[in-house]
Amino acid sequence: MNNKTILIVDDTISNLDILMELLDEYDLIDATNGKDALEILSTEHIDLILLDIMMPEMDGYEVCSRIKSQDDTKNIPIIFITAKTDEESISKAYDVGGSDYIRKPFFPKELFARIKKELRLEEVISELKYLSVIDPLTKLYNRRFFIDSSKTVLELAKRERTPLSLMMIDIDKFKNVNDTYGHQVGDEVLKLLAKIMKSRQRKSDMSCRYGGEEFVVLLPNTSIEEAESVAEELRESVEQSHFELSMKESVKFTISIGLSTVQLENEGSIEKVLKRADDALYEAKESGRNRVQVKIK
Repeated sequence: MNNKTILIVDDTISNLDILMELLDEYDLIDATNGKDALEILSTEHIDLILLDIMMPEMDGYEVCSRIKSQDDTKNIPIIFITAKTDEESISKAYDVGGSDYIRKPFFPKELFARIKKELRLEEVISELKYLSVIDPLTKLYNRRFFIDSSKTVLELAKRERTPLSLMMIDIDKFKNVNDTYGHQVGDEVLKLLAKIMKSRQRKSDMSCRYGGEEFVVLLPNTSIEEAESVAEELRESVEQSHFELSMKESVKFTISIGLSTVQLENEGSIEKVLKRADDALYEAKESGRNRVQVKIK
């Protein structure tokens, strides 16, 4: 079975039977009306929709419009399959958000080709979205995504008056690692740190590679005292880890961490929190490295 799920919406049972038989390599869900289709979409993950236009009570155009108006379903590709062949009907199908249009009676090879094209296009789009927000080396969020998303998290914390802390991390003497062992080993050290960070972060935390050997973690609903405990545990985990070069040699490294928290009364931007955390990180490094430093104001 193909792991893609297709929702087929058609009020004619014989048409459903034909499509269900032809497309048995996919996971299939069927519906005979628009209302049932929308209910299915609220509970099931659907990768593509085959949608008839002429249906009672709610036609395919309205079903498509409703699907495209919802944030959680608007990106699902919809292929209209219908006997309506006039130019106005075809134009309206695209206007309401349809991705493609197949006339009845259809040719199976054409149907397969259109479906595979839409599913492949969705895979490409998903991959591009992933690459636009993820650092390719560490697989953590990248700086641009972090800045954009953290602004929303900050506004939520201010509105709900919940604590929000931020941790800025830097690998101590990382230049020495690159100079001694080469940049390839340096990359492995960065990946190992990212792995440790991901293994310790909570579901709500947001970890990011901020640039070079600098990382940032946003800690929603976390007081500065709790954040300090989290940071200290991370620092100890890194100190106890190492990257093995061979059976006889390994690379050990440490991190310094700067911490700050949101001032709920008058915090204007996430950049101010980042600046305080960066100042705290500088103090941690000036005080001997491999330590956690807090700066609240």
